[in-house]
Parts: sequence; structure tokens; C-alpha cells
Amino acid sequence: MQQNSALLGHLTRRAMLKGAVATGAGAGVMNWGSLVRSATAAEAAIQQGKRCILLWMNGGASQFETFDMKVGRPTGGPFRPIATKLPGVQICELLPTIAQHLDKLTVIRSMRTSQIDHPQGIHLMHTSYAEAANIRFPEFGAVIAKYLGQPGASLPQFIKISSNGDSGAGFLGPQYSPFTMGHDGKLPTFAKSPLDAKVELRRHELRDFVERSYAERHKADTARMHREAYDAARRLQSALDTFKIDDQWAKYESSYGDSFFGRNCLLARQLVEAGVPFVEVGHSGYDTHADNFTGHKGLLAPMDQAWAALLCDLQERGLLDKTLVIWMGEIGRTPSINNRAGRDHYVRAWSTALAGGGVKGGYVHGETDRDGLDVVSGKVSEGDFFATVYAALGIDPKREHLAGSRPIPIAPFGSEVVKDLLA
Repeated sequence: MQQNSALLGHLTRRAMLKGAVATGAGAGVMNWGSLVRSATAAEAAIQQGKRCILLWMNGGASQFETFDMKVGRPTGGPFRPIATKLPGVQICELLPTIAQHLDKLTVIRSMRTSQIDHPQGIHLMHTSYAEAANIRFPEFGAVIAKYLGQPGASLPQFIKISSNGDSGAGFLGPQYSPFTMGHDGKLPTFAKSPLDAKVELRRHELRDFVERSYAERHKADTARMHREAYDAARRLQSALDTFKIDDQWAKYESSYGDSFFGRNCLLARQLVEAGVPFVEVGHSGYDTHADNFTGHKGLLAPMDQAWAALLCDLQERGLLDKTLVIWMGEIGRTPSINNRAGRDHYVRAWSTALAGGGVKGGYVHGETDRDGLDVVSGKVSEGDFFATVYAALGIDPKREHLAGSRPIPIAPFGSEVVKDLLA
């Protein structure tokens, strides 16, 4: 099975509690509420049952070896184009399964973003904002958990499987922080309480009594957040079976493929079906400064199979219309091919893809020039991309929150919804 090279942390009870009481840069002046009353909008969004799955291509998959080939040009590379379900639209031969499901996708060939290195790009393409010294911006998984999640749910509302980078919930508050799982999609051993249920209940009752007594005398946010984190950990105990896929894997292995990414895509489907509003599934190895073509040939085969299987599975279960599936990484790759047969970082013109809830199927947006050096039509910035994602999910991208006294919209000021992408 394909291994994810990233060493990922897990969310322990101690980490949950630590996250709840810790204060990051600027946390002392943060306001976790919205500037406007959001109950009505939030209720409407929840009633729609919208969900989101992010397929994160860590390191930045090459647009030339996926959706924006430049055949016969010096930038083109060795692979051939193949026909797709869309007449006249071709993509790379490394994506034969997705090619037959391109009628489900909106492909954006005209991304232009601002952060060219990995840490900054990962932050940017999870938050829509460049990093700032005094503001902790929330990941869009946290935003979706806030507006599409169910308060008090047994399952975490923002789950990351085999992912990289952790901007977290930022100024939205730790109750929207991600629940992080490793590359194998297994729950950490400490996710389940080792205590006998009766013993655990007695301890809980004692802890609850002490904390309520403290809270009556001290109206501190940290005390409230500590209780919320502990309660979330206790509620999770009743929902652990939702993370199990071993019993049904034999049925789905041939469609999703025998890879960690395939298993994790099946788990993501199971989680959104159970009501989790946001799940991220990572696939690492795309930072191909050397051996770009060999690297993509090995990486894209299991990804292509699992991605297509996920879309079909969601559709067969009546979930695709309600579930937005995003395929992207933090950057694209250079048109030029370096002396190690690699492609370096590039953000002037690269590709992403969307499918399902709220976006068109069978649509290609934007165009780059004949060598893939620049966008010639339909440019989409990071802000535009996130504004469109939020709009597709029924969330107002102009909604603002306060970080200290500063109003921060969930998509940057000036961002525009790309209406041509919406269904």
C-alpha cells in the first residue's frame, strides 16, 4: 500500500484540552463571535445538508501532468493526452478513470495565487489568507464546521486524515479545531477511554462538579473551553464505530484501490454520510523538483482510481449533489523542466478541480497560454476560489468576524464569487 511520508500528529485528550486553554499570538484580544447575527443563515445552511471533502495533493500536483497539458511544446513533458467524457476536452493519460467522469467535474485551469513556497502556500490554500504575525486565520474546514456543523454532535465536525499543515481554527475558537488522524486512517489508541464506564462516569461527575463550581466564581473563556473540549472527547466515545471501515473494505477495495488514499477516501465518504460537514484527505509526494514524470506516474494512478470511486460512491448514495469535493494542493509546477527532470514551484497559472454540491459538472474554466506560462482568461485568485467554495456551500463569503477590533471576512475583501462555476 502507498505510504504517506508525512509524520502526522494525533489529537489526544491532552492536546484537546491544551488547545482549549492555550493562548496563541493575539489570542487575548480575539472575539469568537460573528459581527452579525448568524443563526438564521446557519440554520438554513445546515438544513441544506451541505458537506465538503477536500482531497489535498500535498506538495503541489503538476497541472501539465493532469488537467492543462501543453502537447508538443517545450513545457509539455512526455505524456500523451486522452479523450474525456467531455467532447473536445483532453487531459493527461495518467488520469484515465477521472477522464471518464469529467462530466462530474469543474476544472479550473486559471488559478493565480500569491504564495510560492510550501508552508505559506499550505496556509494560503487552507485559509485564503497569507500568514500574518498578529492574526491566526481559521482554515476553511473550521469555517465550514462553524456554519454547517451541528453543535454538540458526537462526531468531530472538522476531520483531517493524513494531512499536512495545521492552521487550525484560528480566531473562530478551539471548538472548531480539526480532529487529526494519521496516514493509515486509524484512530489513535488513546481515542477510546481505557477506563471502565462506571469509573469514568464517577470521575466525570467529580470533574464536572469542580469545574462548575469554579465557573460560578470565574467567568473565564478558558474554563468554558476546557469544559467544551472535555465534553467533546466524551461524546466521541459513542461514535467510534463510525471510523471503522475494515468490515466493508472487501466490498470496496476493487473500486477505491488498495492504497491508503483509497481507504481514506472511503472513510471520508462514510464520515460525511454520518453528518461530518468537512473531511480532508491528504495525498503526499507531489513536490517533484526531481523526477517529476516518474513521480507523477506513481502518484496519480492510485489517486485517480480513488477519486473517481469516491465521486461514484457519493452519487450512488444520493450524496454528491450535497457534497462538494475539492481537488487541489498549495501550488502548481513550473512550465520549465529543470536539469533533474523536475518541475519547481509555480503560482502564476495552475489547476484545481471541483465536483458535486453547488458547482457545475462537465465544465472547464479559464485558459493559459500555449506554454502554460500565464493565465489568458478567467483568472481565479485564492480569494475568488474560497468565495466560490463558500457560495457553493450556502455560506456568505462576506461574513465577518472580529480578531481583536479588526473585522475579518471569511474570504478576503475584494474576493469575487466566480458565478460561472456554480450550478
